[in-house]
Amino acid sequence: MMDQSVEGYVTEDGRQIGGVLMELKNITLRFGGVEAISNISFDIREGEIRAIIGPNGAGKTSMLNVINGFYHPQEGQIIFRGETRSRMKPYEAAKQGISRTFQNVALFTGMTTLDNIMAGRTLKMHKNFFWQMLRHGPALEEEIEHRRKVEEIIDFLEIEHIRRTPVGQLPYGLQKRVELGRALAAEPSLLLLDEPMAGMNVEEKEDMSRFILDVNDQLGTTIALIEHDMGVVMDLADRVVVLDYGKKIADGLPSEVQNDQAVIDAYLGVPH
Repeated sequence: MMDQSVEGYVTEDGRQIGGVLMELKNITLRFGGVEAISNISFDIREGEIRAIIGPNGAGKTSMLNVINGFYHPQEGQIIFRGETRSRMKPYEAAKQGISRTFQNVALFTGMTTLDNIMAGRTLKMHKNFFWQMLRHGPALEEEIEHRRKVEEIIDFLEIEHIRRTPVGQLPYGLQKRVELGRALAAEPSLLLLDEPMAGMNVEEKEDMSRFILDVNDQLGTTIALIEHDMGVVMDLADRVVVLDYGKKIADGLPSEVQNDQAVIDAYLGVPH
């Protein structure tokens, strides 16, 4: 496995990745007497696409929920941008620059694409409720600026043709793209994607893969994603951490992880 103690590293395609953005140290999460995550440590570095993979029930989504503050581990530390993070709620993590999508699409189905993505700008709005109700003066100026940002995201994701369409009328693949747009509207430094291609056909997966790469490359956003399609993971990820039954069994470059016997056994269902 690669030496992960150094400050940054070079990816398999020659890109230079920066220092540690988030470090998770000895994370243990219990529900009653059951350990969903057991003493797991890994880091996420500036500018990389970090994949978290493993069989069903491995603890992947639980780990994302820990990162964005939805779950609070009983043991371990989370260090973000060099500071040890205290117990916090998801909206506080969002204020720090952590945004996410969900395994099951979580959109306002009666609202348009534009309005759903505008909802992602909420934490960026600073005028008080009184000014927002009036939609006049400073509040109107602020709304115009936020709409400009949202239109840039709509153009970036190539969904101009559905900007006024209620998302409940959209096919699943486009709903996933709108959800990505809403997450991007918060201008995150760390974007968490929970199975962004689940339920998609081959063409939709190719489109989503392209947009994820563009978000990372053109917007400079660090990404941590969960994905079951190993072909997609090997194409997208700079580094891969593998979980199985709540434990970390491998961590390294895609080529290293792909040939790790413990990973092969986990995906083939070898008895533990």
